[in-house]
Amino acid sequence: MVSENRQPVVVITGGTAGVGRATARKFAHEGYAVAVIARDQGRLQAAEEELRGISGQALGIQNDVSDAYGMEKAADRVERQLGEIDVWVNCAMTGVFAPVSEITPEEFRRVTEVCYLGYVYGTKAALKHMRPRNRGSIVQVGSALAYRGIPLQSAYCASKHAIQGFCDSLRAELLHEKSNIHLCMVQLPAVNTPQFDWVRSRLPHKAQPVPPIYQPEVPAEGIFYAAHSRRREVLVGGSTVKAIFGNKVVPGIADRILAKQGYSGQQTDQPKKEGRSDNLYGPVEGDYAAHGDFDDRAKGRSLQLEWTKHRDGIAMTGLAAGVLVGAAFGLARVLRHNEA
Repeated sequence: MVSENRQPVVVITGGTAGVGRATARKFAHEGYAVAVIARDQGRLQAAEEELRGISGQALGIQNDVSDAYGMEKAADRVERQLGEIDVWVNCAMTGVFAPVSEITPEEFRRVTEVCYLGYVYGTKAALKHMRPRNRGSIVQVGSALAYRGIPLQSAYCASKHAIQGFCDSLRAELLHEKSNIHLCMVQLPAVNTPQFDWVRSRLPHKAQPVPPIYQPEVPAEGIFYAAHSRRREVLVGGSTVKAIFGNKVVPGIADRILAKQGYSGQQTDQPKKEGRSDNLYGPVEGDYAAHGDFDDRAKGRSLQLEWTKHRDGIAMTGLAAGVLVGAAFGLARVLRHNEA
């Protein structure tokens, strides 16, 4: 529990753009002091100023999440400057859009270092401070692709699968320790973020999220909920639910659908801009924030997520309604019996 006399603290990796930036704003609006860890100094300064204007306290830390020692130092700095870390959100990502045969070993290694090992290093940095206090919440930002790999994103999908296995192992260890630290993975749908402007791509056309597309504020709501709900996993978006459970039931059919639609579905009709920079090994300069180029096609709300957040209340309402209906039918039978 957070003391009423201090401001709660959250750390968000990849918190200067995309889902990370939207999540940082969400926590700030909820009263958190927010620390963001990212590589681009300009966006760090912009995010820090924005977040400080919302919640009063914010801290931008320049570090590549693949640097394990740097992650430890970042966590130590947050504790010194903002206070005890209550929530840690791993959200940094990168990727390569290309067939397996066209992705180099170095590129596979780099995506793994950021999208998988970066989560491991962030989690270990958080646990270093949370374990002695026996409290805190760690949220891993995952994807439907943690369960269902798709063509042209093999390195990214493999990393998300790896995070899932890592979390399962760590969760069992925390339960064995009877720890009060909460660990949750949030599985996301396609989201309108700037990643499609800067991801490394060998596709002939501009990369796009596979519809249906959601605005980054929707995952941010899910991540904030996950940090406080004690759920082991939170699914965001009806498409995520369909992808995960469809793959469990008919994986072979999913293979064939993706073989037919997975290439065209991840590209727009616009040719890829030649000579553009990508963020695989370093940040791309520019005034990027939460949203990408697909505002006109993105949904600002998920009914599935709203149901998830309120399902206990909905279930109790349904149960109460069932009891009342049953009581009404019972009363009617009694009245009919008495009239007879």
